[in-house]
Amino acid sequence: MDTVSLIRKKRDGHELSTEEIRFLVEGFSAGEIPDYQMSSFAMAIFFKGMTDRETADLTMAMVESGEQVDLSKINGIKVDKHSTGGVGDTTTLTLVPLVAAAGVPVAKLSGRGLGHTGGTIDKLDAIQGFSTELDIEEFIQLVNNSKVAVVGQTANLTPADKKLYALRDVTGTVDSIPLIASSIMSKKIASGADAIVLDVKTGDGAFMKEEADAIKLAEAMVAIGKQVGRKTIAVISDMSQPLGYAIGNAVEVKEAIDTLKGEGPEDLHELGLVLGSQMLILAGRAKTTEEARSLLEGVVKDGSALAKFREFIKGQHGNAEIVDQPELLPQPAEKIQVLAEKSGFVQRILAEEVGLCAMKLGAGRETKDDVIDYAVGIVLHKKVGDSVSDKETIATLYVNEKENLDEVMSRLHQAIQIGSEKVQTSALIRCIITEDGVQKI
Repeated sequence: MDTVSLIRKKRDGHELSTEEIRFLVEGFSAGEIPDYQMSSFAMAIFFKGMTDRETADLTMAMVESGEQVDLSKINGIKVDKHSTGGVGDTTTLTLVPLVAAAGVPVAKLSGRGLGHTGGTIDKLDAIQGFSTELDIEEFIQLVNNSKVAVVGQTANLTPADKKLYALRDVTGTVDSIPLIASSIMSKKIASGADAIVLDVKTGDGAFMKEEADAIKLAEAMVAIGKQVGRKTIAVISDMSQPLGYAIGNAVEVKEAIDTLKGEGPEDLHELGLVLGSQMLILAGRAKTTEEARSLLEGVVKDGSALAKFREFIKGQHGNAEIVDQPELLPQPAEKIQVLAEKSGFVQRILAEEVGLCAMKLGAGRETKDDVIDYAVGIVLHKKVGDSVSDKETIATLYVNEKENLDEVMSRLHQAIQIGSEKVQTSALIRCIITEDGVQKI
């Protein structure tokens, strides 16, 4: 086998064998295949695509390029959840204790964020003392004892994917379904999950803006799961406006606590029930979505989900007092109200723009070396369809540094669009993708 012949083969639309794909990934990982040739191969995939079998082979080659986490010592079926990301995406913080309280082990490896706000690990870092750097033995013991632990991804997880993604980012080949799907699924499989629930976002604040593209990505990832023996289900959910009201790190932890009390935003609560129900079914804890949903609603109502969140924080050395005293979370120097400039109805909230405003305040990273300010962020007071009075507060800015304040205020006013007519909101859950196809809700 030689690299040029394989690039030509894919360029001409032919299917590569398992051995040929492994040859390319192993050679690239070892430094034997140069960047310019792998960039050419990625471009060939971009234009010609891959079959389900090829995409699964690419996924497993990237899994095998580095460390694979062995969770076999954890009792029960381990179900992981992955979100393709969005604005105010607090789901993991609510979902982890919710599912664990219902009796399903949650052993999750998560990452840090680059963009709007922090990733799950950054949000947990907003809790004083919380450690996401546990050794594997402590991690497994926590899950067996408490049903829940979340740690940062190891540096040697899917190194081939990291190396390939860096190339895709600078060669215009990011937007390729096989490459996106294999990148996401390689990390989930290497993390040791038995089954995977995917939250694939669509809308303004999502990577996949169009629902049809989100469905294609979901179908590709579910197909990979089927090919490699991991039960996988995908939920297509709306990100045309921010999820919940909070965009930031400490503010999202506070919103997660409210949601686990049964007092949080309706959309965040509902998404947790939908995703959690799928996790319970895959884990064998429930047979139907109705049974699973009832279990999850029960652990919120009786307080055990909130108690599990407290146990989760304490188990990873964090200050669990924040559950009862959220004011112990990092606080900003100032809270500044954003007032409506006219009366009417909220017609649109441009999710991506709101996320970028939060990043400008310091809640996210523009580059990987930026330091996140856990105290800052944005808390919205309105959703699409809500009525607004002139001079009414539509958002509160949590601010420490005022350098970008004027820009943020201006951009936020443009992002929260108010008109005279009430509009219908988009459905939160669009459909569910299983091995059997698309199931409309």
